[in-house]
This record gives sequence, structure tokens and C-alpha cells, in this order.
Amino acid sequence: MHTLGHILFYAGLLGVLCSTGFLVLTLYAVLRFLSRRKQPLGFTPPVTLFKPVHGMEPQLERNLESFFQQDYPQFELIFGARHANDPALAIVAELQKKYPHVHVKIALSGEPDRPNAKVCTMLRMVPLATADYWIISDSDVEVTPSYIREVIAPFAEPNVGMTTCLYRGVPTGGLWSRLEALGMSVEMTAGVVCAEVLEGMKFALGPTMAGRRDAIERTGGMAPLLDYCADDYILGNAVSELGYRVLISDYVVNHIVLNRSFSSSVAHQTRWMKSTRFSRPKGHLGTVLTFAMPFGLLSLLGGLLMQNAAAGLAVLAFAYLNRVILSIATGWGVVRDRRSLTFAWLYPLRDLMGFFFWLASYSGTTVVWRGELYRLSYGGKMERVK
Repeated sequence: MHTLGHILFYAGLLGVLCSTGFLVLTLYAVLRFLSRRKQPLGFTPPVTLFKPVHGMEPQLERNLESFFQQDYPQFELIFGARHANDPALAIVAELQKKYPHVHVKIALSGEPDRPNAKVCTMLRMVPLATADYWIISDSDVEVTPSYIREVIAPFAEPNVGMTTCLYRGVPTGGLWSRLEALGMSVEMTAGVVCAEVLEGMKFALGPTMAGRRDAIERTGGMAPLLDYCADDYILGNAVSELGYRVLISDYVVNHIVLNRSFSSSVAHQTRWMKSTRFSRPKGHLGTVLTFAMPFGLLSLLGGLLMQNAAAGLAVLAFAYLNRVILSIATGWGVVRDRRSLTFAWLYPLRDLMGFFFWLASYSGTTVVWRGELYRLSYGGKMERVK
């Protein structure tokens, strides 16, 4: 038992040290990100904003209305749904009456015939676009009136092919919603800013993908994305492969957490982890070294077996402090999520949960997405399981 205790203690200590290395890299990445030159906001070409919708969601009317309130000289909104009786389109109709000056178009796609239902809808939306600059934004996103202006500004530089936005998680009620929101604001932000430092941005984030029309069309447009789960990663990577720069915008969006129950939150986060596993298998494998709390607990167990609980508790306390600092530095420092500051003490629990989501991502090849069962394959493709 004593020997086993030593093994567990030092294995846990090594894991915590690795996560501390990740923390140091993150702090450097945060400082680098915050010191960037702010993009002038004078570039304002006409913009087409795509907004696929599917059914009712928490805060949907408020989210959609925020896009009608844009302070931008010329833009059009294209909403896409499967059927005309989608309740989200009823909200759109009411907003059209409230904001008659906003140019709105509706596209109907019918039932999807390929795995990615969102992209199936996008295929019907794209032909309606008239502008040379596009923004694709999810329905669970809320923004302020300066959103389009800030997201489009970097395209004043001709070598910029795509911009994307970091996001702060906004809970909609309950502990599990709050923990998932913390993961969005902290874990996601840390991973993205570190990726930018290590290899530059070679992907986009789904809540906002803005691009030059010609760049997106050169990648093949929406059609190549029909069979992929992580269409945001694939599209951003394709634009990057053409030689364009992919930039993180100065703008941070609100990403509304739709999952309030334990089961739905776990299912959503496990699906996201599985998608990452199949899209970026090597990077996903290394993600385990970014967690701190599971290794702190491992050291505590080793310390108890060695009859040296104080040493184990010291490592666990260090791991806990590590995660609190990460929450404050990224969640508050970068995306200005006040919850990441006031609930920094709770983030270590989310870190521990993240480790178990990572483990669960290796539990199989199937995921449930909007009530449908899909099988994932390496490269990020998926097929519907009938």
C-alpha cells in the first residue's frame, strides 16, 4: 500500500505540474491577447447575416431581437428553418413588424437528407445572400448593437478571410447550467487563446463565423460540410488552408446555455468532447494534461495511502488554486464574464467534470444530436444511425 501510495501521489503531482504549465501558457496567451491592437471600426461593407433556427429555446426572442437592433449601415438577415410552422419563425415575424426597416428573408429547407441539419438549412439560405461579407451565427447567441461593426472591421485587411468570436456562457437556471456556462467562459477561452499562440487560428467557433464570400466559396461553400459534426472547425480550417488569416474578433458574444438538467448538460458536453476527439484526435488526447483537479485528488489518495495526508492535501489545494486563477484570468480577464469572477471558487468542480467528459469521449463512437443518433468517424464525419 505504501508503494502504491507513492506511485499515486507522484503521478498526481506530475499531472498537477503539467496543468500548471498549461496555466502559465494560458496567462501568457491572455496577456498577448489583451495587448493586441484594437481594430478600427471604419470598414462597413454590406453584410448578409445567416441565422438558422429550429424550434423554441430559452431566451430565443431576446437573442433574435438583438440582431434586429444592429447599429450598422447596410445588412440583411436571412433566417432558415425546416418548415414554415417552426415556432421560431413566428417570433421572427413579430420582430419584422417591430423593426420594419430591417431587411429579412426566410429560407425553408424541409427535413434534412444529410447528417448536419444546420448545414442542410444553410444550403437553402446561401442563394438568397446579396452581400460579399457573410456572418453565420447560431440561434442561442445574444449580441449588442456594435456586433456586426466589430466582427466585420478586420476585413479591411485583404489577407483576412474569416473572423470568429470568443463567447461567455450565460446560464438559464440551475447548478448544471451554471457549471456548463463556466466551462464555456473558462475552459473554451483558455483552449482557444493557447491554440492561437501555439499555431495561430486555423479554425472558427460556431456561435459566430464571419467570412469573405469569395473565400468561403473557394472552399466549396456549405456542401463539403454536410457530413461533419464540427462544421465550424472544418470551415475555418478550409479558409486557413487557402492562405487567408483567421482572426479572433475583439467582440465577445453571449452564448446561452440551453441545458438546465444534469442529464441534458452531460449529454451535450460529452457530444462536444466526442466531436473534438474525432476532429482533432492528437490535440484531444493531450487535453487530459490541462486538467488539475483529478490529479490533485489522485495525490490526495496517494498521500492517504502513504499515511501523509498533509502532502496530499497540499497538492490538492495547489490544484484548486490553479483552477481558481484560470477562471479569473480567462473567464473574467478575456471574455469579461462576471460569473467567472464571483464563482471562481466553483470552477474547480467544473474542471473535475471536464475530466470525466474527456474520459466519456472515448466511450464509443455515437452521439445524440437534436434527438437523432449519429456515428462519428475520424476526420470528424458523422452518419445517421437508422
